[in-house]
Amino acid sequence: MTEVTRQLVDAIGDAFNANDIDAVMQYFAGDAVFDHAAGPEVHGVRFEGKDNIRAVFAGLFDKVENVHWETRDFRIAGDKVFCEYRRTAKHKSGEVEDYLSVDILTFRDGLIVHKDTYYKQRTG
Repeated sequence: MTEVTRQLVDAIGDAFNANDIDAVMQYFAGDAVFDHAAGPEVHGVRFEGKDNIRAVFAGLFDKVENVHWETRDFRIAGDKVFCEYRRTAKHKSGEVEDYLSVDILTFRDGLIVHKDTYYKQRTG
């Protein structure tokens, strides 16, 4: 079993902040699951398998000039990492997003097998 370390968490964050889909996907297991915060089910929208998860993040990276996750805090508890972020994005359309989010990452053998995302959404 590969230990989950601060260095691993930082490397994953760096890959996401580089908006580099290949760098990001090297950290996901083939059978990984990504539960997006919003969606019709209690778990949001679920994307299963590395190819489906790749499509989600590649789509995000394609529609933004840049997206950045600023780590505000994180905790490692065995095979889980709890990360608090401030996520900012500037879309090619000019739209700007800025919100707080939490990811719960579950690892197996040094790879993400479940990414569960929660976020604050502004209204009005």
